[in-house]
Amino acid sequence: MISIINSGLGNVGSIKSMLEYLNIKCEIITTKREIEHAEKLILPGVGSYDKGVNKLKENDLFDAIKLRATVDNTPILGICLGMQLLLDSSEEGTLSGLGLIEGRCEEFKLKNLKSPHMGWNNTIIKQENHLINRSKDVQRFYFVHSYYAAVCEENVLATTDYGIKFASAIMKNNIFGVQFHPEKSHSFGLKLFTQFNKI
Repeated sequence: MISIINSGLGNVGSIKSMLEYLNIKCEIITTKREIEHAEKLILPGVGSYDKGVNKLKENDLFDAIKLRATVDNTPILGICLGMQLLLDSSEEGTLSGLGLIEGRCEEFKLKNLKSPHMGWNNTIIKQENHLINRSKDVQRFYFVHSYYAAVCEENVLATTDYGIKFASAIMKNNIFGVQFHPEKSHSFGLKLFTQFNKI
């Protein structure tokens, strides 16, 4: 069972619909107690960093997520803002994130390219992992973001080029994050959710 955390930060319905299409058991959850009993967690999110941190704390979810990820080793997948919240902090805000993967979000400062980075782009898998199959085939995902994760190389799962090469997917043990939206990425997103369900 995959539990999708609804903290008011994103469209959880589209993720649930894609999982149901794959016949993956899933549910939308909203409480600390539900997080405490989840087998696998997805943390979606869109919007600003501080708003995301505040939403998790207001709903008493922040510490519960940290506990499940670090003490219980529960698999967790952060999507877009949800991925950024896995890090220590962001240039976008002043509040501290979940701190599950060391790193900070930085703003795109590009002279010849627009921000946000929006649309389809390729990913290059940097290490063996259980989330995205490492194959010779080009893997493309849908992005919408103005900030990117600056993390240690050992935690970079995949990179994408948008003026600079940035970490488009990150990982540390049972913790995964993707900057793109797998729920908007058609067959590539379907494969990713299938793999996460197997973890």
